[in-house]
Formats: sequence, structure tokens, C-alpha cells
Amino acid sequence: MIGYVRGSLEYIEEGNAVIDVSGIGYNVKISPLTASLLPSIHSEVKLFTYTSISENGCSLYGFLEKDELNMFKLLITVNGVGPKGAQAVLSAMSANDLRFAIIGSDVKLLSKAPGVGKKTAERIILDLKDKISLEETMEASLGSSIGLNGEVSKSQTADSAAKSEAVEALIALGYGSAESLKAVNKVPYEEGMESEALLKGALKFLF
Repeated sequence: MIGYVRGSLEYIEEGNAVIDVSGIGYNVKISPLTASLLPSIHSEVKLFTYTSISENGCSLYGFLEKDELNMFKLLITVNGVGPKGAQAVLSAMSANDLRFAIIGSDVKLLSKAPGVGKKTAERIILDLKDKISLEETMEASLGSSIGLNGEVSKSQTADSAAKSEAVEALIALGYGSAESLKAVNKVPYEEGMESEALLKGALKFLF
């Protein structure tokens, strides 16, 4: 319904931010993590939002990044994980750390989120593992730099391909997809670096 709200941040209270949009104050539910990242009071802010409608009323849940909102929408498709629970998960870890946890079946990490027990963590992994690809996780984590014209340069495409090849090589060697991606992401990167160099660098973090 409401894709985002952009306006003046009037005040923040526990779990809630009030955004003034053309004289109307919108109550937006936010996590402690989001609250800590908001600008100063009366500064302009943009929050991507999800509208939750229930028998208790209508609520807006806000996120600074669209990627967070997308992961929030995935989480609430899991039986037993409502909007409050989904926001709690994203207050404990970033959207991409959540992807790592799901791909790597990391029940322990997911269980660290407030209100998420072992059974709920296992359910999240079971329900969402097939909905999250290694490719999109690599794209979000390794990042392809987009030019001002919205196009990716040939060198940027080559860099992304080299990183992907290094991750795939590690997986072929028997390492998990999540740990492979993390290892490649730790390698100090220079433009034009080949996949072989990335692979050698990543292996140092895995031994």
C-alpha cells in the first residue's frame, strides 16, 4: 500500500519513529538497529515500509534499505513469524547475514534473534532456503558497482565474474556456500583481480 515515507524525522520513541510528511505525522515501527542509524531529529529521512493490517489495526514497519524490506517480506511468509518477529530477526542481523544464516543452515545464529527459538530458526531455514539463491547473496555481498548512467561497466562485470568463480571453486572443493562467500569477501580486493588470486586469498581464511 505505502511503499515508503519520506519527510522530517520528528521524534523517536521505543520501537517507533514519527515522520512528518506534508504536515501529517506517520507512526512507523522500527527496530532498535534502525533507530540507531537514523539521522538527527528534524532531518529528512526515507523509510521503506510494509503495511500490516490485522484485527488490532493498521501498522507501518519501516526499513532504511529496500533489501531489508524484501527479507522482511520473506520472513513473514514463514508460519509463526509475524511482522514483529521478522523485525526482531532483522534487528539482530543484517539482511545479508540473514541470507548467510539461511543458506548455511545456521540455526545457532538465527536463534540469537529476540523471540526466535531453535524450532522457529529451523522453520525459517526450511521454508526459505529454496527461495534464496547463492547468486543473489553474492550480488548483495560482493556488490557490483553501478555507474551514474545505471549501467555496469565491462571491468565491473569481469570483477563480479571473478568473485563468483572463486566462490564456485571453493564450493567444488567441499566448502559450504556461506563460508565460501564470506571467505572471498574477506580478501583485500583490487580491480582486475583474477579468480585464481581470489581463491588463494580466500583459502587462507578457511585453513
